[in-house]
Order: sequence, then C-alpha cells, then structure tokens
Amino acid sequence: MMNRLNIQLLLFLLVVFSFFSFTLLQPKLFVIGDSISIFYGPYLKQYVEGKYLYDRKRDKGEAMRDLDNPIGANGGDSRMVVKYLKELSENNRFHADLLLVNCGLHDMKTNLQTGKKQVSLEDYRHNLDTIHQLSEKMKVRLVWVNCTPVNDSIHNSKGVTFYRYNRDVVRYNEVADSLFAAKRVPVIDMYSFSSQFPLDAFMDHVHYSIEYRKLQAAYIAGFLENLK
Repeated sequence: MMNRLNIQLLLFLLVVFSFFSFTLLQPKLFVIGDSISIFYGPYLKQYVEGKYLYDRKRDKGEAMRDLDNPIGANGGDSRMVVKYLKELSENNRFHADLLLVNCGLHDMKTNLQTGKKQVSLEDYRHNLDTIHQLSEKMKVRLVWVNCTPVNDSIHNSKGVTFYRYNRDVVRYNEVADSLFAAKRVPVIDMYSFSSQFPLDAFMDHVHYSIEYRKLQAAYIAGFLENLK
C-alpha cells in the first residue's frame, strides 16, 4: 500500500510529465528580425504562450548597445539574415515550425554623401528569394513581417549617421509583399498597422515606446492565432 510520500511523489511526476508532454506538443515559433522585433519580442512571447513555444536569434545583450549597427540578436539587413539562415540550415539540432522573419530597415539605409542604399532594391529582392529557398530547405513555414513606417523629418533630424525615407519603406515593402504573395507566404502588414500610430509613438528616430510595442506584438499574435 502506497504511503502519503509515495503518492505525493507520483502526483508530482505526473504533473511534470504532463507539463513537458504539453510543451513538446506545441509548435515552435522562431523569430529573426531587426531591433523593432527585439522590442516587441517579450510581449509577443507572452501573448503566444500556450499556443507556440517562442524563440529568436539571441545574444547576451550585445544588440542593445547600438541598435543602428546590428549584431547579436539584431537580425540586421537581408544579407545578414541570409547568412544566419544558411548557418541554421546546416545545424541539425535546429527545429522550428514557424519562421517569423523581418528585414528591410537596415537595407534601405541611405549614405549621406553618396545617396547609395546599404542593400539595393534588386539585391533585396534576391535575398528575400534566398530566404524563402532556405526556409523550404529547412522545412519550416515562413511568415513575413513587412517594415514599419519612417517619418522622414523625425528620423533624419536625430543626428544619425544615415538617412531613411518612407518612400523607400514603401518601395521595399512592395517588393517583399509581391514576392511573398506569389510564393503564398503569409505577410503580416506591420506597415499599415503601425501607420495608425501617432507621431509621439516614436521613442527615437525609428523605434516605438512600450505601449505601441505591445500593440505590435498583439497584432502579430492575433495574426498567428488565425493562421491557416
């Protein structure tokens, strides 16, 4: 006959087993994105809890030292995302069910002297096509998040070492949206959603204050909740 201690131990083991079984059954969501995604990430993790296991490109805080020069958790421009995904594709231990990707704001950085973009529109298109190919190779479902708006006067008056223009956000988003629509990749229209925010939603030249990060996370979580 089992004593009370054995019964308590058995109940504890059953709870632990149930928890890990439930966790293992949840699909995994993996995020690769620029600093916008770093800011809304903790809230997205909270909002998808119980639906997805959340993970992302990580670091030990290096990305936060200079958000305009992407390292670590900051996915950077499309060339950096391609490079990182190639590394992941060779990692046999990596697994995800959904791959949430965003890049573009670093691609469209404009050199103050030459006017040249960091990544040209044509190279951007090619890199996004490669991202799609890599997602297929990794057998993970790709979900694209397009770029958030830029207010030219706010952004380019903050003393940053490069410019951005909203007309470029529109152009780069059009390329991405068109390419992924043709490939039947779901697109989360973060541009249109964030365009509804007031100008004081910006905490600096391009990032959003906490209230609006939460709204962005909720918008993404709602999209994923209804993803077919």
